[in-house]
Amino acid sequence: MNAQHPDPSTLTPEQKDALIHELRRQLAAAQEVGQTPRRALLDELREAPRKDAPPPPRPPARLGRGLGLWRSPMVLGIVVALMLAFAVDAGVGRYQAQQARQQRQARLQLENAALTSLYVELKRIVQMADGRTFRMTLFMQNTNPAAPLYVMLNPVTVYVQSGMTWQQVPSRPTDGRGTGVVTVAGDYSYDVDFTPDVANWAELIPGYMHVRIQDDLLVSRRAQPGDDVVERRTPIYVYLKPHGANDEDIRARSKVSGTPPVFIPMPPH
Repeated sequence: MNAQHPDPSTLTPEQKDALIHELRRQLAAAQEVGQTPRRALLDELREAPRKDAPPPPRPPARLGRGLGLWRSPMVLGIVVALMLAFAVDAGVGRYQAQQARQQRQARLQLENAALTSLYVELKRIVQMADGRTFRMTLFMQNTNPAAPLYVMLNPVTVYVQSGMTWQQVPSRPTDGRGTGVVTVAGDYSYDVDFTPDVANWAELIPGYMHVRIQDDLLVSRRAQPGDDVVERRTPIYVYLKPHGANDEDIRARSKVSGTPPVFIPMPPH
């Protein structure tokens, strides 16, 4: 290809054809030499073992998508049943909470009525003819007559202090008014007899024994109550002149004039 070629204008037609043929042969040889490495590379690539490309990652399966669970009538029925059960449970819980609040409120109102609307007082104590028995009159009043109270009268207990302890003495209602359920819309009173025959009774003031009267009542708004009942405990303390007491001695020791009373009321303690 680097050899000097003759001037084509000086050549004969036969020489020109020969020259063209030679040039084509040289060009073909040069192309063959240049393509040999490329062909060898292509052959190596064709013969090299192929590695399969990893499959594209599959999207994560959603719950029930592949199996069509959410389209199953059974699954839908279970879901609906669970939702209804939760709704019913929540409704029952709210109803029970409301009932409990109403019951607490009603009980607080009843306790307030038993303590503030129901007034209990010891009216009097008199000594009976036998000289050993005393009769006391207990008085109850409902300060709200528009709302009657039903009161269960329990047996009244009486105690006399002896030393540092309280000793119970016999007591009993004098008639049927001191037991059972009574309706208190206004005033109500009943009598109780007791015999404070105690040796070595405590003498806190000269000539008088220390007595505690325990009046425990059950109070309701209904004549036949259920759980709507509260207890009203009323302790009453008095100084009581025992039978056979010497009035002259009491007056002298107490430095008071007049006849000593049968009892002296005390504030609650």
